[in-house]
Amino acid sequence: MPHSSSHAQSLRSAARPTGPEVESLLRDMFGTAIATAQPSLRIPEFLPAPPAGKTIVIGAGKASAAMARAVEDHWPGPLEGLVVTRYGYEVPCRRIEVVSAAHPVPDRNGVDAARRVLAKVRGLGADDLVLCLISGGGSALLSLPADGMTLADKQAINQALLSSGATISEMNCVRRHLSAIKGGRLAAACHPARVVNLIISDVPCDALCDIASGPTVPDPTTGADALAILKRYKVPLSPALMALLESGQIESVKAGDARLPTIESHLIATPQLALEAAARRAQAAGIPAYILGDAIEGEAREVGTVMAGIATQVNRRDQPFHAPCILLSGGETTVTVRGTGRGGRNVEFLLSLGRALNGEPGVFAVAGDTDGVDGQEEIAGAILRPDTLARARERGMSASDSLQDNDAHGFFQALGDSVITGPTLTNVNDFRAVYIAGRPPG
Repeated sequence: MPHSSSHAQSLRSAARPTGPEVESLLRDMFGTAIATAQPSLRIPEFLPAPPAGKTIVIGAGKASAAMARAVEDHWPGPLEGLVVTRYGYEVPCRRIEVVSAAHPVPDRNGVDAARRVLAKVRGLGADDLVLCLISGGGSALLSLPADGMTLADKQAINQALLSSGATISEMNCVRRHLSAIKGGRLAAACHPARVVNLIISDVPCDALCDIASGPTVPDPTTGADALAILKRYKVPLSPALMALLESGQIESVKAGDARLPTIESHLIATPQLALEAAARRAQAAGIPAYILGDAIEGEAREVGTVMAGIATQVNRRDQPFHAPCILLSGGETTVTVRGTGRGGRNVEFLLSLGRALNGEPGVFAVAGDTDGVDGQEEIAGAILRPDTLARARERGMSASDSLQDNDAHGFFQALGDSVITGPTLTNVNDFRAVYIAGRPPG
């Protein structure tokens, strides 16, 4: 709830934090969001009791190796398994094998890993347990083309969708229907063993079928849905692949399918959990924080423009929140790539926000991907200050030109304002925090 006007006045009259203090707080909040979603903290309370039979651990995603290590550290009995993670996100394990593959465009290692994961779960009995560790990035990392497709086909379609402006839900619908392991197919292969999914969500609304494209949960979408998405975004498709989708021969596994075993799913970390932790960090510093939503989607630059309008209203009018305050949001925006620059959805949001604010006094922001990689570079995001555009102009750079060329990484890197975390070993999607100082009294 907004604070009373008297409380807002007292906050505004107190010593106002300096620019470096604000930047430090925003960075700390981003770090807090990442820290609260660490597998070592989240895994233990969700582990099931050991089964009468074998325990097989499988998994895919940017956090899967860290999740596997947490399982090993807290599992009371014997186990074995295999997980696949992104290059650079490996964590040493003793009993669970960790392999690496490419993200966001799949490679041969991901295909080989997917085949080996399927082999791990075949031939299990009703007394056996499959512990499945799923996190964001699993769609690319656990990649097994459907019959009639090649890896090159999947790579081309994936790359086209990444540049098209399609939402993550749309992309994953296509991925499920062009896969021999996703869309519930891995779960079907586990039958009749019990399956327990431990999941770190990186998608809006925490839809289980969209996290890593739902390899161990049933799929509510159809091949016709996938085909409609490909046509909507004008993704080139060979006649053979189009006929394959239209035939229904590669349909995903639906709820009620007799091949599905007993499945139990736990969301162990989510974007909302991370935003709430960041809000507590702000409040501990004496700054009220408001979560606007954990599932915000749309074109990154358009979301940035809208957020600038909200921030300006708060800064100048004390509506709908009293300043000083921090506005938090998460979700997964999209970028329709038209330029040739270096960027990601978080820095594109931030550059659009800065252009629309046009140096609005007292407004700072951070935006980043909690996995440490925004787009396809090892840069998590960036910091925006009131003087960002002015400093850019001094260097002969234009925010508008950089935005048009999808070159937000290049823009912020030239200013020294990139946020680099390295591999975070988790992934709870995008993080955005906008600090609004408000106009000084008088």
